[in-house]
Amino acid sequence: MDIQKYIKVEKVPGGQLEDSVVRKGVTINKDVIAPGKMRRKIFNQRIILLDWPLEFKKGENQTNAELLKEEEWGVLLQLEEEYIERLCVQILKFKPHVVITEKGLSELACHYFSKAGVSGMRRLRKTDNNRIAKACGAVIVNRPDELQQSDVGTGAGIFEVKKIVERNLQDAMSVARNILKNPTLGPAGGATQLTVSATLKQKSSSVEGIQKWPYEAAAIAFEAIPRTLAQNCGVNVIRTMTALQGKHANGEKSWIGIDGNTGVITDVKEKKIGGYLFGLLLLLSFISFAISIFKFVG
Repeated sequence: MDIQKYIKVEKVPGGQLEDSVVRKGVTINKDVIAPGKMRRKIFNQRIILLDWPLEFKKGENQTNAELLKEEEWGVLLQLEEEYIERLCVQILKFKPHVVITEKGLSELACHYFSKAGVSGMRRLRKTDNNRIAKACGAVIVNRPDELQQSDVGTGAGIFEVKKIVERNLQDAMSVARNILKNPTLGPAGGATQLTVSATLKQKSSSVEGIQKWPYEAAAIAFEAIPRTLAQNCGVNVIRTMTALQGKHANGEKSWIGIDGNTGVITDVKEKKIGGYLFGLLLLLSFISFAISIFKFVG
């Protein structure tokens, strides 16, 4: 056994000495590209390892493209999309469960993979990719069109992504410190963000012309928090967001949000689900400043 190549110590900040374990397999500090859409636990999976970018390959040197018509830009984008689609089709015909590449992986490729139920990881270190190849019996392929059935790894028993609590602990300590410095709490569960979003939408309806765009853009951006909560809970995101937006539209349901444990729409004040407001207030101040600059420039 090549100890330097195939035995690795992965150091994770936090925890105690007793938390250390010896794993029969490979541990890497990576997550799937789309956590809300890609599976994090797969048994008896088929793994494809690549040393090739699943994104449009740019020129080696600076490349200039002269476009004379507006339609030509659409053609150029179409060519890039067709290139990515061909790569994904070549990979998906081998029916993998996990695709890992040492290079980049575009959002379009991520879409094709998640639609096919494939979990993807990108920008893996060469040493980690070699260890995975050794563990599952896969062959690292340099070009997707050279992929063969024998290159697919089937020797690994389980593929699992777990979150380490160190980041959550750091966030919790930071929130505790901020509350002691500025003891101000507001409704969590996305309730505060939805209230701000509804207020901005009402404001945009009273503004004419391009001046309304900053309000609409900021309103949509604030909806990212409750939408992410809904995705993490596994509920129907579209139905949940539509119901929440309806309750916040008239401004009378400012305490309505999402229970992060169950995904149920609830009164977060009654459930005593609070959140720290200081960061939100800073963000609102920045948005107000940005809108005033936009008006000045306009």
